[in-house]
Amino acid sequence: MHQLFLSFLPAVPDSLHSCIKMEKPQDHNDQEPSKSPTTPASPTCASSTSVKCTGSTSFHPPPTQSPWSEISPPSTYRPIRSPAINPPPNKNSQAIMLAPVPQSQKVFTISLPHPFQSPSKKIHSPDDIRQFINSDSSKNFLGFIVSLSESIRSHKTSDSFHESTTLKKIVSIIETLIQWTEEIPPAQQSSRYGNISYRTWHNRLVENSESLMLQILPELLKSSMVEIVPYFTDSFGNSSRIDYGTGHETNFAAWLYCLARMGVIEEVDYQALVSRVFVNYIELMRKLQLVYNLEPAGSHGVWGLDDYHFLPFIFGSSQLINHKFMKPKSIHNEDILENFSNEYMYLSCIVFIKKVKKGLFAEHSPLLDDISGVPNWNKVNSGLLKMYRAEVLEKVPIMQHFLFGSLIQWE
Repeated sequence: MHQLFLSFLPAVPDSLHSCIKMEKPQDHNDQEPSKSPTTPASPTCASSTSVKCTGSTSFHPPPTQSPWSEISPPSTYRPIRSPAINPPPNKNSQAIMLAPVPQSQKVFTISLPHPFQSPSKKIHSPDDIRQFINSDSSKNFLGFIVSLSESIRSHKTSDSFHESTTLKKIVSIIETLIQWTEEIPPAQQSSRYGNISYRTWHNRLVENSESLMLQILPELLKSSMVEIVPYFTDSFGNSSRIDYGTGHETNFAAWLYCLARMGVIEEVDYQALVSRVFVNYIELMRKLQLVYNLEPAGSHGVWGLDDYHFLPFIFGSSQLINHKFMKPKSIHNEDILENFSNEYMYLSCIVFIKKVKKGLFAEHSPLLDDISGVPNWNKVNSGLLKMYRAEVLEKVPIMQHFLFGSLIQWE
């Protein structure tokens, strides 16, 4: 994953490399000390450089110029830098870079009456992953995500969009879930991660899931609850492990995709689906992460894009495409983050990461730091889409929990 974005980085000139990498210090024992012809060295000398030696010694002269150049003094942060040291091995990084950028697709809508069914898990091996990725279901689902990304391109979160009654009801449901975090405070416990009160919150979610679905489903589609409720309840983390990750986020996208397949959500709703529904979903998940200390599910550690999320980076980078002033390197400008994080999801993600993680940004988020050296947001967005397919949809540990039914079929 780390190597994918290195291909987008501009070449670093030799002069800049000399600023990044200090010259290796010379070993003083590399050369024999020069001895005076008249004064032999003391026989007790253990080293030619010992201060107790009576014989003369020679040292390499100190450098006459500081290893730091004027372009890059030690106190100044440089977003375009050498690749982070020792990235994890990624054998398919070349394949990811050469892969085509996923394209948007129109969602295949169902015809009524439709035989809805309880979804189940189907992926258990890499062969299953290959079967899924090559299926029409996978391509249409990923095409739906690309369509959402394209719908919000060059738009701020606060821009006016068409908001249907259904979308307003979905936003209201998410606001209800946020309110539950106020009603269910975290338990006092010694463990840092995984507050057990999250299970109480999740149990309330499961108990009320059908009534919540009835708020948005028309009469003819009420029978679909058997299929869409499992996607919904698995969109906010796992109550047994008390964790959350990109697999749960993908389930939320799958739930929205199922609503689109049933015609509950239409293409005209896509902009508001991202700027209203998805933005509120991310707000809810950050609340759950902070209140109940959810553990990251399947995190790549510092080598991952983020401990919990992926899609807001895709949608957020699309928002910034063709922006006149803000470039990928602008994430290092604190004034920009402070003034525009409410308008652009990508900047909001950076602000949240800096809030919950301490230390240098380049150390705790090296991949995002490398992405900041990409020349434009269009390349960032296309690279993230390829990464999402490769690092989420093609990973067995994530997709083994994914559900298949009649709306997302296992072919």
